[in-house]
Amino acid sequence: MKAFWFIPTHGDSRYLGVTTGGRAVNFPYLKQVAQAVDHLGFTGALLPTGRSCEDSWVVASSLIQVTSTMKFLVAVRPGVISPSQAARMAATFDRLSKGRLLINVVTGGDPVELAGDGLHLSHRERYELTDEFLTIWKDLLENGEADFSGRYLNVKGGKLLYPSVQQPYPPLYFGGSSEIGQEIAAKHVDVYLTWGEPPEKVEEKINRVKELAEAQGRTVRFGIRLHVIVRETEKEAWAAANDLIRYVDDELIASSQKIFSRFDSVGQQRMTALHNGSRENLEISPNLWAGVGLVRGGAGTALVGSPETVAHRMKEYAELGIESFILSGYPHLEEAYRVAELLFPLLPLERPVADTHSNIISPFGEIVANNEYPKVLK
Repeated sequence: MKAFWFIPTHGDSRYLGVTTGGRAVNFPYLKQVAQAVDHLGFTGALLPTGRSCEDSWVVASSLIQVTSTMKFLVAVRPGVISPSQAARMAATFDRLSKGRLLINVVTGGDPVELAGDGLHLSHRERYELTDEFLTIWKDLLENGEADFSGRYLNVKGGKLLYPSVQQPYPPLYFGGSSEIGQEIAAKHVDVYLTWGEPPEKVEEKINRVKELAEAQGRTVRFGIRLHVIVRETEKEAWAAANDLIRYVDDELIASSQKIFSRFDSVGQQRMTALHNGSRENLEISPNLWAGVGLVRGGAGTALVGSPETVAHRMKEYAELGIESFILSGYPHLEEAYRVAELLFPLLPLERPVADTHSNIISPFGEIVANNEYPKVLK
Protein backbone atom coordinates (compact mmCIF):
# COMPACT_ATOMS: atom_id res chain seq x y z
CA MET A 1 0.00 0.00 0.00
CA LYS A 2 1.32 3.45 -0.97
CA ALA A 3 0.15 6.54 0.91
CA PHE A 4 0.35 9.91 -0.81
CA TRP A 5 -0.52 13.32 0.56
CA PHE A 6 -1.61 16.60 -1.08
CA ILE A 7 0.09 19.98 -1.60
CA PRO A 8 -2.71 22.59 -1.21
CA THR A 9 -1.77 25.07 -3.95
CA HIS A 10 -5.34 26.39 -4.12
CA GLY A 11 -5.36 27.35 -0.43
CA ASP A 12 -5.75 25.66 2.93
CA SER A 13 -7.97 26.17 5.95
CA ARG A 14 -9.48 24.70 9.09
CA TYR A 15 -12.97 25.33 7.66
CA LEU A 16 -14.46 25.08 4.18
CA GLY A 17 -15.97 28.04 2.39
CA VAL A 18 -14.76 30.92 4.58
CA THR A 19 -11.60 32.89 5.29
CA THR A 20 -11.80 32.02 9.01
CA GLY A 21 -8.92 29.68 9.80
CA GLY A 22 -7.56 30.16 6.29
CA ARG A 23 -3.91 30.11 5.24
CA ALA A 24 -2.27 31.90 2.38
CA VAL A 25 -0.61 29.94 -0.38
CA ASN A 26 3.03 30.90 -0.07
CA PHE A 27 6.33 29.15 -0.36
CA PRO A 28 7.10 28.86 3.38
CA TYR A 29 3.82 27.04 4.00
CA LEU A 30 4.06 24.79 0.94
CA LYS A 31 7.62 23.98 1.99
CA GLN A 32 6.41 22.96 5.46
CA VAL A 33 3.79 20.62 3.99
CA ALA A 34 6.24 19.10 1.51
CA GLN A 35 8.89 18.52 4.17
CA ALA A 36 6.29 16.89 6.41
CA VAL A 37 5.40 14.56 3.53
CA ASP A 38 9.07 13.89 2.97
CA HIS A 39 10.04 12.86 6.48
CA LEU A 40 6.80 11.30 7.74
CA GLY A 41 7.04 8.42 5.28
CA PHE A 42 4.49 9.27 2.60
CA THR A 43 5.36 7.98 -0.86
CA GLY A 44 4.80 11.42 -2.30
CA ALA A 45 2.16 14.08 -2.89
CA LEU A 46 -0.32 15.18 -5.52
CA LEU A 47 -0.17 18.76 -6.75
CA PRO A 48 -3.56 19.91 -8.10
CA THR A 49 -4.00 21.74 -11.39
CA GLY A 50 -6.41 24.31 -12.80
CA ARG A 51 -6.99 28.02 -12.77
CA SER A 52 -7.69 28.07 -9.03
CA CYS A 53 -4.23 26.63 -8.27
CA GLU A 54 -0.69 27.88 -8.39
CA ASP A 55 1.06 26.20 -11.32
CA SER A 56 1.89 22.64 -10.31
CA TRP A 57 5.16 22.40 -12.29
CA VAL A 58 6.56 25.62 -10.88
CA VAL A 59 5.61 24.67 -7.32
CA ALA A 60 6.95 21.13 -7.62
CA SER A 61 10.23 22.40 -9.09
CA SER A 62 10.63 24.83 -6.19
CA LEU A 63 10.30 21.95 -3.72
CA ILE A 64 12.90 19.58 -5.22
CA GLN A 65 15.80 21.01 -3.25
CA VAL A 66 13.99 21.14 0.10
CA THR A 67 12.97 17.45 -0.02
CA SER A 68 14.86 14.22 -0.54
CA THR A 69 12.60 11.17 -0.97
CA MET A 70 9.02 12.24 -1.73
CA LYS A 71 7.67 11.85 -5.25
CA PHE A 72 5.75 14.61 -7.00
CA LEU A 73 2.53 13.69 -8.82
CA VAL A 74 2.34 16.59 -11.29
CA ALA A 75 -0.29 17.24 -13.95
CA VAL A 76 0.04 17.40 -17.72
CA ARG A 77 -2.91 18.94 -19.59
CA PRO A 78 -3.39 17.55 -23.12
CA GLY A 79 -4.58 20.33 -25.39
CA VAL A 80 -3.18 23.03 -23.11
CA ILE A 81 0.46 22.08 -23.68
CA SER A 82 2.16 20.32 -26.56
CA PRO A 83 3.26 16.69 -26.03
CA SER A 84 6.84 17.52 -27.05
CA GLN A 85 7.15 20.33 -24.54
CA ALA A 86 5.50 18.18 -21.87
CA ALA A 87 8.01 15.38 -22.58
CA ARG A 88 10.95 17.79 -22.18
CA MET A 89 9.52 19.14 -18.92
CA ALA A 90 9.00 15.62 -17.59
CA ALA A 91 12.49 14.45 -18.53
CA THR A 92 14.11 17.55 -17.04
CA PHE A 93 12.17 17.35 -13.78
CA ASP A 94 12.85 13.63 -13.46
CA ARG A 95 16.59 14.15 -13.90
CA LEU A 96 16.86 17.12 -11.55
CA SER A 97 14.82 15.35 -8.87
CA LYS A 98 16.72 12.06 -9.35
CA GLY A 99 13.71 10.08 -10.48
CA ARG A 100 11.00 11.54 -8.24
CA LEU A 101 8.41 12.50 -10.87
CA LEU A 102 5.01 10.92 -11.41
CA ILE A 103 2.68 12.24 -14.12
CA ASN A 104 -1.02 12.93 -13.53
CA VAL A 105 -2.79 13.12 -16.90
CA VAL A 106 -5.68 15.60 -16.57
CA THR A 107 -8.04 15.85 -19.52
CA GLY A 108 -10.24 18.42 -17.73
CA GLY A 109 -13.95 18.57 -17.01
CA ASP A 110 -15.01 22.23 -16.89
CA PRO A 111 -15.81 23.57 -20.39
CA VAL A 112 -15.74 27.17 -19.15
CA GLU A 113 -12.24 26.87 -17.69
CA LEU A 114 -11.01 24.94 -20.72
CA ALA A 115 -12.35 27.63 -23.06
CA GLY A 116 -10.36 30.15 -21.05
CA ASP A 117 -7.26 28.08 -21.86
CA GLY A 118 -8.16 28.07 -25.54
CA LEU A 119 -9.48 24.50 -25.67
CA HIS A 120 -12.87 24.25 -27.37
CA LEU A 121 -13.50 20.54 -27.71
CA SER A 122 -16.32 18.27 -26.59
CA HIS A 123 -15.88 15.75 -23.79
CA ARG A 124 -15.23 12.89 -26.21
CA GLU A 125 -12.93 14.95 -28.40
CA ARG A 126 -10.75 15.87 -25.41
CA TYR A 127 -10.21 12.18 -24.66
CA GLU A 128 -9.42 11.47 -28.31
CA LEU A 129 -6.87 14.28 -28.12
CA THR A 130 -5.48 12.74 -24.93
CA ASP A 131 -4.99 9.45 -26.77
CA GLU A 132 -2.92 11.20 -29.45
CA PHE A 133 -1.02 13.27 -26.87
CA LEU A 134 0.03 10.22 -24.84
CA THR A 135 1.04 8.30 -27.95
CA ILE A 136 3.47 11.09 -28.88
CA TRP A 137 4.63 11.75 -25.30
CA LYS A 138 5.44 8.10 -24.64
CA ASP A 139 7.16 7.69 -28.00
CA LEU A 140 9.45 10.64 -27.29
CA LEU A 141 10.41 9.39 -23.83
CA GLU A 142 10.83 5.75 -24.88
CA ASN A 143 12.57 6.31 -28.21
CA GLY A 144 13.83 9.89 -28.16
CA GLU A 145 11.88 10.80 -31.28
CA ALA A 146 8.36 10.86 -32.64
CA ASP A 147 6.46 11.38 -35.88
CA PHE A 148 2.69 11.43 -35.66
CA SER A 149 -0.20 12.64 -37.77
CA GLY A 150 -3.63 12.54 -36.19
CA ARG A 151 -6.92 14.38 -36.11
CA TYR A 152 -5.78 16.81 -33.41
CA LEU A 153 -1.98 16.65 -33.31
CA ASN A 154 0.67 16.58 -35.99
CA VAL A 155 4.31 16.17 -34.97
CA LYS A 156 7.12 15.89 -37.51
CA GLY A 157 10.66 15.07 -36.45
CA GLY A 158 9.99 15.36 -32.73
CA LYS A 159 13.16 14.93 -30.65
CA LEU A 160 13.94 14.40 -26.97
CA LEU A 161 17.68 14.73 -26.45
CA TYR A 162 17.85 14.22 -22.67
CA PRO A 163 16.14 11.08 -21.31
CA SER A 164 14.30 10.72 -18.02
CA VAL A 165 15.84 8.84 -15.09
CA GLN A 166 12.85 6.51 -14.81
CA GLN A 167 12.59 4.22 -17.79
CA PRO A 168 10.86 4.03 -20.13
CA TYR A 169 9.20 7.16 -18.69
CA PRO A 170 7.89 8.49 -15.36
CA PRO A 171 4.76 6.50 -14.41
CA LEU A 172 1.44 7.78 -15.75
CA TYR A 173 -1.55 8.27 -13.44
CA PHE A 174 -4.98 9.04 -14.86
CA GLY A 175 -8.60 9.31 -13.75
CA GLY A 176 -11.62 9.12 -16.03
CA SER A 177 -15.02 7.70 -15.15
CA SER A 178 -16.55 7.79 -18.64
CA GLU A 179 -16.33 4.83 -20.99
CA ILE A 180 -13.86 6.59 -23.27
CA GLY A 181 -11.83 7.73 -20.26
CA GLN A 182 -11.50 4.15 -19.13
CA GLU A 183 -10.54 3.09 -22.64
CA ILE A 184 -7.72 5.64 -22.69
CA ALA A 185 -6.57 4.46 -19.26
CA ALA A 186 -6.50 0.85 -20.40
CA LYS A 187 -4.46 1.75 -23.47
CA HIS A 188 -1.87 4.08 -21.95
CA VAL A 189 -1.53 4.54 -18.21
CA ASP A 190 0.20 2.76 -15.36
CA VAL A 191 -2.20 3.70 -12.53
CA TYR A 192 -5.93 4.31 -12.95
CA LEU A 193 -7.35 6.68 -10.33
CA THR A 194 -10.86 6.93 -8.97
CA TRP A 195 -12.33 9.44 -6.58
CA GLY A 196 -13.66 8.10 -3.29
CA GLU A 197 -16.88 6.34 -4.19
CA PRO A 198 -18.47 3.51 -2.18
CA PRO A 199 -16.53 0.23 -2.48
CA GLU A 200 -19.06 -1.46 -4.75
CA LYS A 201 -18.83 1.42 -7.25
CA VAL A 202 -15.05 1.38 -7.10
CA GLU A 203 -15.04 -2.37 -7.72
CA GLU A 204 -17.15 -1.88 -10.85
CA LYS A 205 -14.60 0.59 -12.21
CA ILE A 206 -11.65 -1.63 -11.39
CA ASN A 207 -13.21 -4.65 -13.08
CA ARG A 208 -14.08 -2.64 -16.20
CA VAL A 209 -10.62 -1.12 -16.58
CA LYS A 210 -8.99 -4.51 -15.99
CA GLU A 211 -11.16 -5.98 -18.73
CA LEU A 212 -10.28 -3.19 -21.15
CA ALA A 213 -6.57 -3.43 -20.32
CA GLU A 214 -6.51 -7.18 -20.84
CA ALA A 215 -7.99 -6.64 -24.29
CA GLN A 216 -4.98 -4.39 -24.99
CA GLY A 217 -2.56 -6.98 -23.63
CA ARG A 218 -1.76 -4.71 -20.69
CA THR A 219 -2.13 -4.58 -16.91
CA VAL A 220 -3.04 -1.47 -14.92
CA ARG A 221 -2.60 -0.67 -11.23
CA PHE A 222 -5.20 1.26 -9.25
CA GLY A 223 -5.38 4.20 -6.88
CA ILE A 224 -8.00 6.25 -5.05
CA ARG A 225 -8.22 9.94 -4.15
CA LEU A 226 -9.79 10.59 -0.74
CA HIS A 227 -9.86 13.07 2.09
CA VAL A 228 -9.41 11.58 5.54
CA ILE A 229 -10.61 12.69 8.97
CA VAL A 230 -9.06 10.43 11.58
CA ARG A 231 -9.16 11.00 15.33
CA GLU A 232 -8.52 8.83 18.37
CA THR A 233 -12.25 8.05 18.71
CA GLU A 234 -15.22 7.79 16.36
CA LYS A 235 -16.98 10.59 18.21
CA GLU A 236 -14.07 12.97 17.81
CA ALA A 237 -13.73 12.15 14.13
CA TRP A 238 -17.38 12.85 13.30
CA ALA A 239 -17.27 16.03 15.35
CA ALA A 240 -14.27 17.14 13.30
CA ALA A 241 -16.12 16.36 10.05
CA ASN A 242 -19.10 18.45 11.09
CA ASP A 243 -16.79 21.22 12.28
CA LEU A 244 -15.10 21.37 8.87
CA ILE A 245 -18.38 22.49 7.26
CA ARG A 246 -19.72 24.54 10.19
CA TYR A 247 -19.75 27.73 8.08
CA VAL A 248 -21.10 26.13 4.90
CA ASP A 249 -24.65 27.44 4.48
CA ASP A 250 -27.37 26.62 1.95
CA GLU A 251 -26.53 29.63 -0.22
CA LEU A 252 -22.89 28.58 -0.53
CA ILE A 253 -23.89 25.00 -1.34
CA ALA A 254 -26.34 26.17 -4.02
CA SER A 255 -23.82 28.49 -5.69
CA SER A 256 -21.13 25.78 -5.64
CA GLN A 257 -23.41 23.11 -7.06
CA LYS A 258 -24.52 25.50 -9.83
CA ILE A 259 -20.91 25.77 -10.97
CA PHE A 260 -20.34 22.02 -10.77
CA SER A 261 -23.48 21.39 -12.84
CA ARG A 262 -21.83 22.90 -15.92
CA PHE A 263 -19.02 20.31 -15.81
CA ASP A 264 -19.13 17.55 -18.42
CA SER A 265 -16.86 15.37 -16.26
CA VAL A 266 -18.58 12.06 -15.53
CA GLY A 267 -16.47 11.76 -12.38
CA GLN A 268 -17.75 15.12 -11.12
CA GLN A 269 -21.32 14.10 -11.94
CA ARG A 270 -20.84 10.92 -9.92
CA MET A 271 -19.42 12.92 -7.00
CA THR A 272 -22.40 15.29 -7.05
CA ALA A 273 -24.86 12.40 -7.18
CA LEU A 274 -23.51 11.11 -3.86
CA HIS A 275 -25.10 14.02 -1.96
CA ASN A 276 -27.23 15.94 -4.53
CA GLY A 277 -26.39 19.21 -2.80
CA SER A 278 -28.08 18.16 0.44
CA ARG A 279 -26.70 18.01 3.97
CA GLU A 280 -28.93 15.03 4.73
CA ASN A 281 -27.43 11.53 4.77
CA LEU A 282 -23.87 12.60 4.00
CA GLU A 283 -22.53 9.23 5.20
CA ILE A 284 -23.04 7.54 1.83
CA SER A 285 -21.29 4.31 2.80
CA PRO A 286 -19.95 3.17 6.17
CA ASN A 287 -17.49 5.88 7.29
CA LEU A 288 -17.48 7.47 3.80
CA TRP A 289 -18.67 11.08 4.14
CA ALA A 290 -19.61 13.33 1.21
CA GLY A 291 -19.58 16.66 3.07
CA VAL A 292 -16.47 18.00 1.36
CA GLY A 293 -18.14 17.75 -2.05
CA LEU A 294 -20.87 20.20 -1.04
CA VAL A 295 -18.54 23.07 -1.90
CA ARG A 296 -15.40 21.47 -3.38
CA GLY A 297 -15.02 20.16 -6.91
CA GLY A 298 -13.21 16.96 -7.69
CA ALA A 299 -12.54 14.68 -4.73
CA GLY A 300 -15.49 15.27 -2.44
CA THR A 301 -15.52 12.38 0.02
CA ALA A 302 -13.62 11.61 3.21
CA LEU A 303 -13.05 8.51 5.28
CA VAL A 304 -14.09 9.43 8.83
CA GLY A 305 -13.43 7.52 12.02
CA SER A 306 -10.95 6.17 14.55
CA PRO A 307 -7.57 4.90 13.33
CA GLU A 308 -8.79 1.30 13.47
CA THR A 309 -11.94 2.10 11.51
CA VAL A 310 -10.25 4.17 8.80
CA ALA A 311 -7.48 1.57 8.41
CA HIS A 312 -10.14 -1.12 8.05
CA ARG A 313 -11.96 0.84 5.33
CA MET A 314 -8.69 1.45 3.48
CA LYS A 315 -7.92 -2.26 3.61
CA GLU A 316 -11.36 -2.96 2.14
CA TYR A 317 -10.42 -0.83 -0.86
CA ALA A 318 -7.03 -2.55 -1.00
CA GLU A 319 -8.75 -5.92 -1.20
CA LEU A 320 -10.54 -4.65 -4.33
CA GLY A 321 -7.18 -3.87 -5.92
CA ILE A 322 -6.44 -0.31 -4.78
CA GLU A 323 -2.71 0.12 -4.27
CA SER A 324 -2.19 3.90 -4.04
CA PHE A 325 -4.13 6.08 -1.60
CA ILE A 326 -3.89 9.80 -2.36
CA LEU A 327 -5.08 11.41 0.85
CA SER A 328 -5.63 14.93 2.16
CA GLY A 329 -7.08 16.72 5.17
CA TYR A 330 -7.72 20.22 6.45
CA PRO A 331 -5.41 21.86 7.34
CA HIS A 332 -2.87 19.81 5.42
CA LEU A 333 0.16 20.39 7.62
CA GLU A 334 -1.36 19.24 10.89
CA GLU A 335 -3.37 16.47 9.27
CA ALA A 336 -0.27 15.02 7.60
CA TYR A 337 1.19 14.49 11.07
CA ARG A 338 -2.10 13.16 12.43
CA VAL A 339 -2.45 10.61 9.62
CA ALA A 340 1.15 9.46 9.98
CA GLU A 341 0.83 9.16 13.74
CA LEU A 342 -2.56 7.47 13.96
CA LEU A 343 -2.96 5.55 10.69
CA PHE A 344 0.47 4.53 9.46
CA PRO A 345 1.17 2.02 12.27
CA LEU A 346 -2.00 0.14 11.25
CA LEU A 347 -1.31 -0.05 7.51
CA PRO A 348 0.95 -2.32 5.42
CA LEU A 349 2.73 0.62 3.85
CA GLU A 350 5.50 0.72 1.30
CA ARG A 351 7.69 3.41 2.85
CA PRO A 352 11.12 4.95 2.27
CA VAL A 353 14.00 3.22 4.06
CA ALA A 354 14.27 4.63 7.58
CA ASP A 355 17.44 5.57 9.39
CA THR A 356 18.45 2.41 11.26
CA HIS A 357 21.60 3.59 13.02
CA SER A 358 21.54 1.95 16.44
CA ASN A 359 22.85 5.04 18.23
CA ILE A 360 19.89 7.21 17.20
CA ILE A 361 17.01 7.30 19.68
CA SER A 362 13.52 7.57 18.21
CA PRO A 363 12.40 11.19 18.65
CA PHE A 364 8.77 10.37 19.40
CA GLY A 365 7.74 12.22 22.52
CA GLU A 366 9.35 14.41 25.16
CA ILE A 367 11.77 13.06 27.74
CA VAL A 368 9.87 12.80 31.03
CA ALA A 369 11.15 14.90 33.98
CA ASN A 370 14.49 15.37 32.21
CA ASN A 371 15.24 11.73 32.98
CA GLU A 372 12.94 9.05 31.55
CA TYR A 373 11.98 8.05 28.02
CA PRO A 374 8.25 8.38 27.30
CA LYS A 375 6.15 5.23 27.56
CA VAL A 376 5.22 3.21 24.50
CA LEU A 377 1.49 2.51 24.69
CA LYS A 378 0.38 -0.83 23.33
